[in-house]
Amino acid sequence: MTASTIGTVNLLKETEKIEIYARLIPQELLDRFQIPASFKDKNGNSLLHLTCSPGKTDVEMKLYHEVDFPDPILYGHLTDTISGQIHVLLYILNDPSAKRFDVDYMPDGQPTRFGTFQRNIQAELAAMQAGLAPGQVRTGLRLLPAAILKFEEFVHSLGHQVYFVEPLYYHNAVLFERYGFSYQIGKRLMERIETGFSEAGDLHTSLNGSSPFRTHPAEHSIRLRSWAIHDGLLGEPFTNVTMFKHVGKSTGINTCPSCGW
Repeated sequence: MTASTIGTVNLLKETEKIEIYARLIPQELLDRFQIPASFKDKNGNSLLHLTCSPGKTDVEMKLYHEVDFPDPILYGHLTDTISGQIHVLLYILNDPSAKRFDVDYMPDGQPTRFGTFQRNIQAELAAMQAGLAPGQVRTGLRLLPAAILKFEEFVHSLGHQVYFVEPLYYHNAVLFERYGFSYQIGKRLMERIETGFSEAGDLHTSLNGSSPFRTHPAEHSIRLRSWAIHDGLLGEPFTNVTMFKHVGKSTGINTCPSCGW
């Protein structure tokens, strides 16, 4: 059987699934943390955890640098679209040596779904002040360019020329733009946000210090804009944004030309 979707990969033998899904892992990541090709530590413990049952059309991947570490260095969740294309729902690279901020849990241990369901405000404030973006529990590994190349190799190996991503936050969408992605849904929202943060815009006016996430440096920073939007500056959640990229091609879209990170 030739695998061309997540669903068909999930029907394969376990060793075949590992071989295919491992194509998503940047070699730089394996080299940095000295993870062997077997994905097992010296005691034989598996460092790669895959949730990819036969009959399912999604895969969840967790790669750890140490078997008992609380966070994976790589977390990925991919699914098939209705038309059988590859859709990346979430992809996270964590620096395990960096300080952890518990933005993903409330003080009583309840999950926040990265702040999209409920918010641990004190943890988010500490993360923002430490230079993190919304949703980050640790600083990243600065391997996004390598990760995108691996995605494209993976997508191409399944016989596709285009794949989709769903940016969870504003800053994700801007970063994807800068790596050549375009919009299936959401470009108008991104342009409205850029206009809103201009000097005469409504979002600029709302940066009134009413919360620590809504201060005037935000209009000049992608990261701080994202925190303000996460704090509800739009009056609605940042949702319904889907992007796509053709393998090996870049669109040059830039809805946020006016500020840096």
